[in-house]
Amino acid sequence: MAALKELLPPVKSTTTTYYDHSNDPWFKQRFSSSEAEQSASAAIKHNPVPPYLQRKGFVPRKVEDFGDGGAFPEIHVAQYPLDMGRSKSAKPGSKILALTVDAHGNVAYDAIVKQNENAKKIVYSQHKDLIPKLLKSEEEGDEDEDEGEGEELQKEIEETTLETKAALEKIVNVRLSAAQPKNVPKQSSDSKYIKYKPSQQSAAFNSGAKERIIRMVEMPVDPLEPPKFKHKRVPKASGSPPVPVMHSPPRPVTVKDQQDWKIPPCISNWKNPKGYTIPLDKRLAADGRGLQDVQINDNFAKLSEALYVAEQKAREAVAMRSKVQKEMMMKEKERKEQELRALAQKARSERTGAAPPPSAPVPLERGAMDDVDMRGNMNT
Repeated sequence: MAALKELLPPVKSTTTTYYDHSNDPWFKQRFSSSEAEQSASAAIKHNPVPPYLQRKGFVPRKVEDFGDGGAFPEIHVAQYPLDMGRSKSAKPGSKILALTVDAHGNVAYDAIVKQNENAKKIVYSQHKDLIPKLLKSEEEGDEDEDEGEGEELQKEIEETTLETKAALEKIVNVRLSAAQPKNVPKQSSDSKYIKYKPSQQSAAFNSGAKERIIRMVEMPVDPLEPPKFKHKRVPKASGSPPVPVMHSPPRPVTVKDQQDWKIPPCISNWKNPKGYTIPLDKRLAADGRGLQDVQINDNFAKLSEALYVAEQKAREAVAMRSKVQKEMMMKEKERKEQELRALAQKARSERTGAAPPPSAPVPLERGAMDDVDMRGNMNT
């Protein structure tokens, strides 16, 4: 082995395959060669760490409690070995806020709710935040506050109004200009002429020309072309919380309140996608028949009265007609009996040879006259 090392040429460069911790700033305290740093690192005395399975009640808080090692996974508390991950801005372990006052010298107790993510938000935590602005202004007028504060408030209101008006006008103008066809973007008519020499310099290419000139024009943009890129809307950041609404304490719901708040189900006379069996009373109540006021027209009464009068007249006419018909039948019967009686008297007289008695005139004409009178009465 020694002969082989003597035969090989000397090594030009030496590189280590291990990580050089001395150049790492994290290990600077442990692998530094400076005496000051060595003395500072030696000043840290590590506290004794209980052995495994005997660490009940042991809570590592300081750097010395970790014993030149990492965190203990079996201890479920926030651990910062070598102060890694510990916030340097606040004092470690202090959760006490400094006492602050407002503009009037009163203690600001709401400072505790304006920490962390609420530091840049408006948090309504006082009773005066629930009072409407109109009532608040009246109270301020009654208290006769300084006029300077009122002027500043009015100035701030006017500035906010102008800014809001300008922003709204800008949005409206953009929408209007986009909707008007006269505001179509103008196409640039500038063109460039480029002179170049083709790579193939022979009579078979480029019509035998040694140089060519081309004209470069911007491609026209179609104003009605849909957008080529899809813009994704970024979710809006959470703003200040709204003003809390104070509610009265909950009260037990009575049976009457439950009945008043009971909303009947929607029943349709045309659609029943679920195929439910709906009772007839619910089906009839669905079209709102019970909500309509029934009104009877006066013409129904007039019609019924006219029908009653017409029926009475028809009954009277039928009775008169039957009476006239009976009288005519009786007269016809009497006439036939009179004729038969006259024929029998004549035959008896001829059989005895005696002169026939004067026969009574046959009331033909009289019966005809009666018929005419009766018909005249019926027509009248």
